[in-house]
Amino acid sequence: MPFPQAIILTIGDELLLGETLDTNSAWIAAKLHETGFKVLRRISVADDQQAILQALQEESARTDLLIMTGGLGPTSDDITKTVLCDFFHTRLVLHESTLQHITSLLQQRGTPLLERNRAQALVPEGCTVLPNPRGTAPGLWFENMQRIWIALPGVPHEMKGLLEEEVLPRLKQKWPALQAIQHRYVLTYGQGESQVAERLVSFEASLPENIRLAYLPGNGLLKLRLSAADNHALQLLDDYHQQLIALLSDIVVGTENLPYELLIAQKLLTKKATLALAESCTGGYLAHLFTSHPGSSAYFTGSLVCYSPEVKVQWLNVPAEWIQQPGVVSEPVARAMAEGIRQKLHTDYALAITGWLGPDGGTPEAPVGTVWIAAAHQSQTLTRRHQLRGDRQRNLVLSATHALYLLDELIRQTS
Repeated sequence: MPFPQAIILTIGDELLLGETLDTNSAWIAAKLHETGFKVLRRISVADDQQAILQALQEESARTDLLIMTGGLGPTSDDITKTVLCDFFHTRLVLHESTLQHITSLLQQRGTPLLERNRAQALVPEGCTVLPNPRGTAPGLWFENMQRIWIALPGVPHEMKGLLEEEVLPRLKQKWPALQAIQHRYVLTYGQGESQVAERLVSFEASLPENIRLAYLPGNGLLKLRLSAADNHALQLLDDYHQQLIALLSDIVVGTENLPYELLIAQKLLTKKATLALAESCTGGYLAHLFTSHPGSSAYFTGSLVCYSPEVKVQWLNVPAEWIQQPGVVSEPVARAMAEGIRQKLHTDYALAITGWLGPDGGTPEAPVGTVWIAAAHQSQTLTRRHQLRGDRQRNLVLSATHALYLLDELIRQTS
């Protein structure tokens, strides 16, 4: 069967002013894609009645499903329900069970029920109300002529709960033959998109029409995604995945759709090994990457943000004279940091990084953008220098990726 089509509409001035990043539509798109929908577009509009109404009118004719988020709150700029009434030629009516829920929720919080809270229990007549146990704004489901419109609150954790617990189960009932597109992934490091594409010219030419290859560069890595959309292609997908891995074996760092740090974590867990970090220029960003994932305490022992030279000397036993010569951003200092934190925290592996991310700093020997990384194990220590050319944030992220790769390299060498 053809994939049903979906459009995502996010509402809010804050999205268009750049004050809030629109993570809702990306998350919804991924969930719909996993379920078997083809997402045609993601659109953001202002808190403006005419703009919202126009978007509804224009996009509804193009899709089977339209999901919108935002504008269901208790303030004057939350006008989504009013616009929906105009669009569906209906009126707002009081939904008693929603009012009871709002009243109970506010009582639990010790907050009085205001008239604006009561107004959140007003819903367009004729819609199906989706209960929201996490907040005061319910979801709204409209269905007409084989099309579905869904309005969800813009608060991310409320929206996610409603989508997973109410919306997706109902959509699967509506389209029982949904079949998700299947993907296989290869994560690479060390070559750019153009170089890899040149290596894969013959491979791409050999792909059947129902298997697609996508190049997804980001943060110093290149993710390759193979996608299959029907049963016949699914039978071939694993074979082409293995071919792709073999063709790029010298630069492959992962074959699952997981963050690089989590792929490394899996290796540490398999080895029952532990990790410590000593971060200077990245200021704890590497520790953040590892500890963002549940279960990191099984391998991650701790981290020291040694931003100043004095901390490097006092806590990691970096010789004080090295701060001036060869310099705080140098191979000997990075090596001493990695070996020092490994010994202090008694871990199997350690990773250290020092550098000038810019725009200030730098020396003739280590200009702005210079980063030294060291990865230590009891058997050896690897070091590597990188010269980065981005702005400070870009250099921070790239530094972390380069550091992860050096640690990954050391783990492979000590297996």
